[in-house]
Amino acid sequence: MSVTKEQPNVESQAIAAKKAAKKLSLLSTKEKNEALHILADTLDKNTQVILEANELDLQAGREKGFDAAYMDRLALSKERIYDFAEGLRQVAKLEDPTGKILSNWTLENGLLVEKVTVPLGVIGMIYEARPNVTVDATGLALKSGNAIVLKGGSSALSSNKAIVQVMHEALKETKIPQEAVQFIASTDREATQQLFTMKEHIDVLIPRGGGSLINAVVNNATVPVLETGVGNCHLYIDVEADVEKALNILVNAKTDRPAVCNALETAIIHEYWLEKNRDILVKTLQENGITVHGDETALTYIPNSVLANEEDWANEYLSLDLAVKTVSNVEEAIDHIEEYGTKHSEAIVTENKETAKTFMSLVDASALYHNASTRFTDGGALGFGAEIGISTQKLHARGPMGLPALTTVKFMMSGNGQTR
Repeated sequence: MSVTKEQPNVESQAIAAKKAAKKLSLLSTKEKNEALHILADTLDKNTQVILEANELDLQAGREKGFDAAYMDRLALSKERIYDFAEGLRQVAKLEDPTGKILSNWTLENGLLVEKVTVPLGVIGMIYEARPNVTVDATGLALKSGNAIVLKGGSSALSSNKAIVQVMHEALKETKIPQEAVQFIASTDREATQQLFTMKEHIDVLIPRGGGSLINAVVNNATVPVLETGVGNCHLYIDVEADVEKALNILVNAKTDRPAVCNALETAIIHEYWLEKNRDILVKTLQENGITVHGDETALTYIPNSVLANEEDWANEYLSLDLAVKTVSNVEEAIDHIEEYGTKHSEAIVTENKETAKTFMSLVDASALYHNASTRFTDGGALGFGAEIGISTQKLHARGPMGLPALTTVKFMMSGNGQTR
């Protein structure tokens, strides 16, 4: 399974994955579900092994001075391992996305036409310091009948190797061939470049991480890319926003888990609402340790805030820093999102249905919220069991990508000797 740095052999792994995908496509839903439960149970039994490997990555991260957000994404715990094992069990409960007849009709000559969902084939997954992705992506791939080639970041190498080793041991007890889960252990850039160009063996690449990683994949890959995006998420607090709702949503979206892509990065606040509710807003911000980078108007109302610059409006802080922009109407809020948003998740708090309708209709993003937190842009939260990423593009899949996003279609025709 491992690949040496001097001679990364990604092609052989991709070929093995392609052969395994053929076998995987023949398995029943029951056989795939049984395999997912065995994977989950085996991960639970090997929690300590995974944690010991993760500690090696964490120690290296501390020595390299990784910031808190990065370390949070890298860190595992008994609870997190339990959660991603439980995610596999949830995926097993979901409907199999393959083999579904989406539509069918019979031509005048008697030829039956069926449009049927089928696996994509082999998925190449490129991601950074998120060991949980190793499990989430594998579970979704296998349930949807796909083989997967995993290329995690070098900072999580020990964690990922341990997780994959545990999963390979588990697959020995299932009908799924071990070769259906490939892990590129090389940290050589040549290995990544090979993965980018394996069009004859890899059917789709999915990058998951920061903007530089995603751009590198999009700009260099010859394999089709399902593009995920960074999350510069906004919350617009309208002049007719309920105070309690607005503050609860702001605090949850910003502080629940600041280092994830669906966390709030910019609050856009109507200037009259800010003037009227400044005291309780300031108290809430201070109680939750939120540092404000605001425009000049915001600075007059919010003590100890920092004057925002152009970088602040575009920044994905992944921390308790928050940009604050003041506006005089919903149209100005929409314009700001249009300029700085990343088409991930955007929210509005208002009791005015027409204002909400305007916002929801005109803002271009994969997920929109009226009177709710952006933290729900997540496969688990939306009932997908897990997610393989959040697509901010518009072709094939958009938003949190669960099982259906990992399928395509075949047209299958049945006749009785018809010719044309």
